[in-house]
Formats: sequence, C-alpha cells, structure tokens
Amino acid sequence: MKNLFLSSIILLAIVFTVNSQNKNTITSGNPVFPGWYADPECVLLNNTFWIFPTWSAKYKEQVFLDAYSSPDLVNWTKHPRVLDTAAVKWAWQAMWAPAVFEKQGKYFLLFGANDIQNDNEKGGIGIAVSDKPEGPYKDYLGKPLVDKFYNGAQPIDQYVFKDKDGQYYLIYGGWKHCNIARLNNDFTGFVPFPDGTTFKEITPENYVEGPCMYIRNGKYYFMWSEGGWTGPNYCVAYAISDNPLGPFKRIGKILEQDTTIATGAGHHSLVKVPEKDEWYIAYHRRPKGDKNGNHRETCIEKIEFDNQGFIKPVKLTREGVHSVGLKQ
Repeated sequence: MKNLFLSSIILLAIVFTVNSQNKNTITSGNPVFPGWYADPECVLLNNTFWIFPTWSAKYKEQVFLDAYSSPDLVNWTKHPRVLDTAAVKWAWQAMWAPAVFEKQGKYFLLFGANDIQNDNEKGGIGIAVSDKPEGPYKDYLGKPLVDKFYNGAQPIDQYVFKDKDGQYYLIYGGWKHCNIARLNNDFTGFVPFPDGTTFKEITPENYVEGPCMYIRNGKYYFMWSEGGWTGPNYCVAYAISDNPLGPFKRIGKILEQDTTIATGAGHHSLVKVPEKDEWYIAYHRRPKGDKNGNHRETCIEKIEFDNQGFIKPVKLTREGVHSVGLKQ
C-alpha cells in the first residue's frame, strides 16, 4: 500500500511536470491560422490582439475581408466577412491591406479596392466604420478617400499612423511611390500641410509598397516592402528619423526569405505589448516550394532591437511565438 501511494505521488509529479513544460512551450505555430491570407494588419484593440489580413486570391475573388482575434497571439478566433463589397457600392474587386484603428469608441477600417491603374478608373482607398472591432463595417463616405495618383503613388496599401501630438496621418502607396497626408478630425478628408500641399512624397530608396510607421524611444521607424510580391525577393526594409515626414534614409533589410522554410516574406505590421518594450511582427510568406503567387500565409515572429536601436534581422520560424499575457 505504501509503495502504491508512493508510485501515485511520483506519477502525479511527472504529469504535473509534463503539463508545466507543455504550457511553457506552447507556441502559435506558423502560419498562425489556416487559409491563404496576406498583408496582415496586427493591432491591439480593447486589450485583444487582432489581425486584419487580405484574402489572398484572384482579384475578382477578393470581395471581402476576414479578421482574427486573440488574447495571447497563440489562440485565434475567426470573424468572417467583417467587410465586403455589398457594403461598399463603388468597390467590386481587389479589396486589399486593411488598416484598422479606434477613436472615441468607433472603429475605422481603411482598405484598397479595384486596383485602379489611372485617374480615370473608379476605386482607390476607402474607409469603413463600425461600433465593434469585429464589425460589421459599413462604408463611411460612400466614395473613396483617395482615388487619384498623387506623386505617382497608386492609392493602395494604406496605413494610419497616430503621432505623439494626436495627429493622424495616412501613409500609403504602390508603384514605388509613398505619400503621407494629414487626416482631419473626423477622417472625412485631409488637412493641408503649412506649405499648402496635401500629399507629401516620402519615398525611400528601394521602396515598392506596404508602408507602416511606429514610434520607439522617440524615434520614427518607417518600414516598407521591396521586390515583387509574387517573387522570392519580396522583403522588408526600414529607416529611422526624428520626424514623421522624414527624411528617411534606408538602413537595410530586416525580413526576407529563408529558402529552408519559406519564400516571399513581406508586407508586414508590428504590434507592441503595452507597458513593455516587447514587439512582434506579423507578415506573410509563401510555403517552401510553392510557386502560386496567391498562396500566402500569415505568420508572426518576435522582433528585437540592438543597443543602438537598430532592428535585428528577423528569423523565420515554423514555431511562431510564445503566448503573450496581457494585463486585464
């Protein structure tokens, strides 16, 4: 009986140890959720992590946007069709690269639509609104927010940046040109800069598309994608400035393919854990050996900085990231 009791204690100790180890080694895996998704916008809303990606398919099939939420970057819940073309009468295809933010209890979602090729085509960057991060989102303006090529920038790949003084900026652009513009208070249009211009070009060296901007230790980190989105040379580079308008001098690449794991790594976003200098990068990549341009998966890695504030090269993994606890 004594031996049986001792054996039970030992067994319970082993089970507890194994469970503790498993709990500590649980990771998100990459991709973090199934399906072909690209251009992930990873944001923190209501103390919850969210990813709003592009549905990666043929342009005519890109008529909706899904979203995913997570309490910890590991366990994800799908929210299907938070926005679709039924709610946006001027959009009918190529809904791309959502950018999401909250202001005073309203959630705004910016998106590209129709992949316009010139100023005479209908489409561009739209804006939708909802009372909840999971939607449903409705067209906010009944027309595009930006529907022309200013400074040569195709109106796609929109990103909304909030500065330290509370000013919201729209940063966007394809076709190797990037613009920045000051949004007005209700996001119905723009406020010109002091020199009278509305769209300022801030295109850095090698820029192609996919811009985003973040503040860390008082510095402005401007990031973008280079190369062709269907090819293996797709990657992410960055610059640092003291001003959101730049100038932005390219420092180098921080995310690119690892042919042993995946190719075409790019079009990313960052999310910061509140009250910590802890950052994560969400991006898309193509499975090893897969040549289909639309076969893109959303992945997450931890991003780190050196003592001088430069971004360390990101290592592509299959494991993804460990669970991140958020204060309730």
